[in-house]
Amino acid sequence: MPKLKTRKSVAKRFKVTKTGKVLPYGSANTSHIMSKKGAKRRRRLRHPTPVVGKQAASMLRMSGK
Repeated sequence: MPKLKTRKSVAKRFKVTKTGKVLPYGSANTSHIMSKKGAKRRRRLRHPTPVVGKQAASMLRMSGK
């Protein structure tokens, strides 16, 4: 069976760690108008949230890993 081509749109938006976790490069709602967001919410938005479940599996398949 031939190798799958990497979906470039997925490769640019997500990073796969050594342990196989799928992390997004950017996070939504973090670019501007931060004053109205609470401190707890801003702290949470600093760190990327790993993609889990079937969505992570499809991301791995599309990224060619």
